[in-house]
Amino acid sequence: MTALLEPTATPTERPVRQRNRRAILWTAPPVLVVLAIACYPILRVLAESTTTPNGRGLSVWSQVLGSASFRDALWRTVGIAVASTAGCLVLGTFLAVVLAFVPFPGSAVVGRLIDTVLTLPSFLVTLAFTFLYGSAGAVNALLERITGNPTTISNFLTTPLGVIAAEVTFFTPFVVRPLLAAFAQLPREQLDVAASLGASPWRVLGRIVLPEAWPALAAGGSLVLLLTLNEFGIVLFTGAKGVLTLPALIYTRGIVTFDLPGAAVLATVQVALSLTLYACYRLVFARMTTRKGD
Repeated sequence: MTALLEPTATPTERPVRQRNRRAILWTAPPVLVVLAIACYPILRVLAESTTTPNGRGLSVWSQVLGSASFRDALWRTVGIAVASTAGCLVLGTFLAVVLAFVPFPGSAVVGRLIDTVLTLPSFLVTLAFTFLYGSAGAVNALLERITGNPTTISNFLTTPLGVIAAEVTFFTPFVVRPLLAAFAQLPREQLDVAASLGASPWRVLGRIVLPEAWPALAAGGSLVLLLTLNEFGIVLFTGAKGVLTLPALIYTRGIVTFDLPGAAVLATVQVALSLTLYACYRLVFARMTTRKGD
């Protein structure tokens, strides 16, 4: 009697369960690989950050987080990342608008050059800046020849402004490329109708072009902010000893002074900043997509 009352799977439910089991079997190996590659190193870093001379504890955390060098490096990292991202957004939007809507001879070549920058390592841009603005660079040599006196332009590359300029130069293509893809999807009929109704180019840009490209602009800006927040090669190759960011401080603690627990604490903070930024980006992008769908 009880056997008759027990629910049995209908013929339509059995294929669904089989597909779910197959999906779990197919997704399990990639998930395990991601856990091994991403989660295991983070757990090891967390474990290393609690290592003390007497065993385990949080004394290293309190020592590192309470130091002035950490606070300075944290604010300098955030400041440089925000300033570089703002510069990339302004310059990238200008370049994308010019390349997409202001045709000129050689625009295709400029677009290919922008794509080429995406494939280059960051230290090459910094090396080019050294040849231009370094103490023995072309700009400094030209100014010395014109004025006849040594100038202070040689100090430009070792300042936060020099690091920001190098990062803007290298990361601007990460904003240009998504914007060009978004502009390519805009219906030309909308632009033609707006222009025929007497709208100025600035009005068309502000009311039609940029609102449609806002998700691409937000995606490119978020990517640049995440990359500049973790950038190390540009800071290292500029030789800016006074510009100590969190990645540079991690390198100093872990490689130069061989303070592995202190470097692990800083690395944990760096990972937390990156994950927080990524979570904020996903939240904002989801809300923007929902509003656009409504």
